[in-house]
Amino acid sequence: MMDIYVSGIGMTRFGKLQDRTLKDLLVEAASKALEDAGNPRVDAIFVGNYMGGIAYKQEILGALVANELGLGDVPSAKVEGACASGGIAFRQAYLGILSGEYETVLAVGGEKMKQIPTAEITSLLNTGMDNQSNEKYAGLTFPGFFGVVANRYMHETGATKEHLAMIALKNRENAVNNPLAQFREPADLDEIMNAKMITEPLGLFDCSPTTDGAAAVVLTKHETDIRILASAQASGPTQMQNIEDLLTLNAVKRSGELAFEKAGLGPEDIDVVEIHDCFSITEIVASESLGFFERGKGFEAVAEGRTKPDGDVPINTSGGLLSRGHPIGATGIAQIYQIVQQLRGIAPNQVEGARIGLAQNLGGTGAYSTVHILERLG
Repeated sequence: MMDIYVSGIGMTRFGKLQDRTLKDLLVEAASKALEDAGNPRVDAIFVGNYMGGIAYKQEILGALVANELGLGDVPSAKVEGACASGGIAFRQAYLGILSGEYETVLAVGGEKMKQIPTAEITSLLNTGMDNQSNEKYAGLTFPGFFGVVANRYMHETGATKEHLAMIALKNRENAVNNPLAQFREPADLDEIMNAKMITEPLGLFDCSPTTDGAAAVVLTKHETDIRILASAQASGPTQMQNIEDLLTLNAVKRSGELAFEKAGLGPEDIDVVEIHDCFSITEIVASESLGFFERGKGFEAVAEGRTKPDGDVPINTSGGLLSRGHPIGATGIAQIYQIVQQLRGIAPNQVEGARIGLAQNLGGTGAYSTVHILERLG
């Protein structure tokens, strides 16, 4: 099989960027990635974005980026997979090179969300659920879904709200050191535990924020120091009532299995991990679904400090969605950005000796998942 590499990465600051347009952000991230790659000739562009049309009233994002960058008539496309849009865009770029159609492809993801009031953005986010289901008519939302998962997890395992707070605290501590993160102010466990309740048992710090921002990666068939060992994607149930085990994210589990099989590796071989922590409970359940911990044991690993940057399974050294921020279309590519920085040895919260990294990007309540494994050469 053809080897495919990462030659460049770029990212904007994440947060409330009122003076920036969606196009501005996509172009900034893409320009940085291209410059990092040595400004190669680009054969195609894939843009990850969830709500450019419905929330920002802007589509044709691929062509906009191509024109603003002066890339001429290269083919381009927008990719949508809810919160996994960025990861899927990266995978489409990978597959385009693997097919032999392209040599070098730009994958860029971005979102503008902060201009929308909370109630309206919540409604727009719910377009990522099955809107012709009893669950939708009953008023289920994403926080509601993951609140149910959290309650079930605590019921089955003995985990407590404090364990969820430990994840939020760990990711905030990581974000404090990340100059591009949305939330860089320190927090403590008491503040997190006593924050406004969103849906029992998830408080404000347990939920990822709305965010503006963009990230980009250049993929190529020409050898660099970062090789993509595996790209995998899977789908899962779109309704809670069809999930056999609430504590297992089937799409995450399957995409992880496929990625490990393609890479010829196992969870024990991974040095650093970026996991889709849209809610604090999601980090635990996804880490178990990927095989880093036994089912029902992930909360113990958190309490023991094993997922901190100096632990044996460092997770979300960027600050994760909870504190780095979650501009939906950018998230999957921002995870790759952090993994590449880790493998280059220049990341915030650098993991000593990191050589192999994994990024897992979730869409919906488990409707999509991508997993990518990257390796530092030399």
